[in-house]
Amino acid sequence: MILYPAIDLKDGQCVRLRQGEMDQATVFNEDPAAQAKTFEDQGFEWLHVVDLNGAFEGKPVNGPAVEAIFAASHLPIQLGGGIRDIDTIADWLDKGIDRVILGTAAVRDPDLVREAARDFPGCIAVGIDARDGKVAIEGWAETSEMTALDLARRFEDAGVAAIIHTDIARDGLLEGLNLDATVELADAVSVPVIASGGLGSIDDIKRLVEPACAKLDGAIAGRALYDGRLDAAEALGIIAAKYGHHGVTGQY
Repeated sequence: MILYPAIDLKDGQCVRLRQGEMDQATVFNEDPAAQAKTFEDQGFEWLHVVDLNGAFEGKPVNGPAVEAIFAASHLPIQLGGGIRDIDTIADWLDKGIDRVILGTAAVRDPDLVREAARDFPGCIAVGIDARDGKVAIEGWAETSEMTALDLARRFEDAGVAAIIHTDIARDGLLEGLNLDATVELADAVSVPVIASGGLGSIDDIKRLVEPACAKLDGAIAGRALYDGRLDAAEALGIIAAKYGHHGVTGQY
């Protein structure tokens, strides 16, 4: 069980959105690299980074900020947002990103996901962002007719490293993870599943280490870490007590 602190990038700054709305952005740190170093110092072992502008524009926008993050921190990074072709995937992996997240591309161009997973084993994750069970794309600006479960099953045998399941309705609202839907997804596929969207307090961490969530590979924490509702040391301590050092399960 890995707890991923989130760094969402908008106009070069570290922000959090409410339900994915770009005009509902709160700036938490103007220096994303410094934020990455803070998370490293707190004991986290991965970073979850999203280029929000890139997600809307369909191409990387916050590249300099991403590069500053991995220059400032030694943590492995999973990166999503605006990554829509094999050249961009290869470029990010060459620069030192450890895992690339494909979201819109997973709906629009499933062959790209399969090609990337084959060419870069262990380095490709599928981001499934769901609104009322249906997959949203293009920075959540559009909702497709595909269900989260259908999309996950599409890549069951593709060799992807993980599925990141986000409940858009909860994202940024601190109302708690939608663990029921995420566990249901994890039970239905063999690909490791990471929970995202709405982690609000230490109570979510306590639920994550319960037996019912044993199949989950991790969870992403955002706003709760920034506004102090979630204490990093306490959260990591609970996971470590259950799974050992920092909750690393050895699946990576």
